[in-house]
Amino acid sequence: MDKTKIPAGKKLVSPADKMTYMGRIDFSEPEAPVFIWAGSWVRMRFTGTSVSAAVFNKRFFNDMSLGFLIDGKECRADFGKEDEWEGEYIVPLAEGLEEGEHDILLFKRQDASHYYKFLGFIIDENAEVLEAPALPARKIECFGDSVSAGAVVEAMDNVGKSDPEDTKGIYDNAWHSYAAITARNLGAQLHDTAQGGIAIFDNTGWYHAPNFIGMETAYDKLCYFPEGEKGYTDWDFAKYVPNVVIFAVGQNDQHNEAEGDPDINDAAFRTRWKERYKDIIKSLREKYPKAYFVLTLTVLNHDPEWDKVIDEIANELNDERISHFMFTRSGRATPGHPRLSEQYEMAGELTAYLSNMGDKLWE
Repeated sequence: MDKTKIPAGKKLVSPADKMTYMGRIDFSEPEAPVFIWAGSWVRMRFTGTSVSAAVFNKRFFNDMSLGFLIDGKECRADFGKEDEWEGEYIVPLAEGLEEGEHDILLFKRQDASHYYKFLGFIIDENAEVLEAPALPARKIECFGDSVSAGAVVEAMDNVGKSDPEDTKGIYDNAWHSYAAITARNLGAQLHDTAQGGIAIFDNTGWYHAPNFIGMETAYDKLCYFPEGEKGYTDWDFAKYVPNVVIFAVGQNDQHNEAEGDPDINDAAFRTRWKERYKDIIKSLREKYPKAYFVLTLTVLNHDPEWDKVIDEIANELNDERISHFMFTRSGRATPGHPRLSEQYEMAGELTAYLSNMGDKLWE
């Protein structure tokens, strides 16, 4: 961080100073951890009357915003200009706070429309940094697409309808994805390993045209797109071993722009798709031998044949700790992305499903 940019009467708090983090975050440079996946966050307790975030942002598309909670109140901070693809920013988060202790939680609202290096928080010069609350012991990981990443969730004028046109990411909010809500309901951490438009296979789905990236490439990556500063980077699965894995991929898999859209009723494609899906689950099972896996699709409209395929996969895996869960309105609630009400509907059902398994789920 360029120290000359820090306002008079303020100081920069190092990212390594008494903070807690959640998500697949790149800590290879402790003074500049990189936030890549949607929903990743950092939390700090402090004294004083103001707080800002210092970031170096790399923008790919969409308008830029950060999500944060200040003393439990959710807010949003927009920053940057449309023609600025990258740069160092000081993003004001709160001013005029009462004297005393405060809590700031900064989270990544959007998926791969950008990534940023977190350079620290800026607080009053005479303020103190306090120990941040410890993370919960329970752990969840969700592999999914735009619904799991909270895309277009805040477009509340379009509940049960198609998405508004050209939203530029302003309605995206990973904090209100069903995965994040479920984790909070159950008092668990969450790694939201979700990306809008992603499918199982590379070169299918909608993510990252013209060379579409699938979950088969992304699931074991820290940086899962080639434009990162270091290109693709591998994730160390030993850093986070979840009790519960939600696997919600299949919504975008009917799209293949290069070869024509595949048909899940075609026996050859159905078999090939199922086998690759199972390969990923088996790979994750090796890394998470005690985890409970929930295979699912969301309430976003889709052909019910995809739910049948997920059911076939769960049965063929023949593992007592792998199940197929269907939301009450799976595939038939909305032609557009689920909004807040529908995300909370899904979270309520998934929370109940997991809660009914009892404490053994978290052992």
